[in-house]
Formats: sequence, structure tokens, C-alpha cells
Amino acid sequence: MRTVFGGMVAVLALAVMSAAQTVVPREQPLIIKSMAGADLFKFYCSTCHGEDAKGRPATLSGHPAAPDLTTLTSRNGGVFPRQHVLDVVRNGAGSPAAHGPAGMPVWGAIFRGLEPDETHAAIRIENLVDYLQSRQEQARDLGR
Repeated sequence: MRTVFGGMVAVLALAVMSAAQTVVPREQPLIIKSMAGADLFKFYCSTCHGEDAKGRPATLSGHPAAPDLTTLTSRNGGVFPRQHVLDVVRNGAGSPAAHGPAGMPVWGAIFRGLEPDETHAAIRIENLVDYLQSRQEQARDLGR
């Protein structure tokens, strides 16, 4: 009786563990078809930087602060730091002062890993940076 009961407990435990390890399909794809900078920003960046690209403060749960990306030009003497932004998106922050803590994903590596075509990954990054540059112009034009 003990052996049968012990066997049933073991089978039940295995069933519970395997159910817990079942991979649940993602509701969203890992990569979107659109290559438009605004769409890329909304899909990949807005979670941290906000849909308006104004950033967000650090949270109590340990998420680091995300900088306001609409002020890159004003923080760089009125010139959009295009090459620096491209480098940060492609290769990571490099230094904490460049982007805050190393919590930002290295999108260049991620896009190259998700795309069968390296050219598409490069186009996505260029379009994303173009979008960020356009957000600078909007912020300046609106007197923000």
C-alpha cells in the first residue's frame, strides 16, 4: 500500500512539474514586420522610455530609470548625436554615463539574432535612430 501511494505521489509530482515547465506561446511575436521607426520604437522601446520617449523614473522593483530621449539634442549642444545613438543601439551603452545602467538591451545583437538578413537588422536600427532624431525636432518645434 505504501509503495502504491508513494508511486502515485511521484507521478502526481511529475505531472505538476511538467505542467509548470510547459512553454506558453507568446502573445506577441519577437519581431514585427514593420520597419518604420515609430513602430519599432513603440514595440521595442516604449516599455521603458514611454510612448512619448520622455523616459521614466527608476521603480521600486529595481528597474533603472530610462532617460528622456527627446532631449538628446538639447543635452548635446543643439546637435543630435546620431553616431553615438547608433552606437548605443547597435552595441550597448559602453559606459554608464552614456545611457544609465547596462539594463538596456543591445538591439543590434537582438535584431541580428531575430533576422535572417543582416541588412534588415541594420535598416531597423537606422530607422529607429531616424525616428528618435525626428522626436528631437518635434520637441524643439513645440517649444518643449
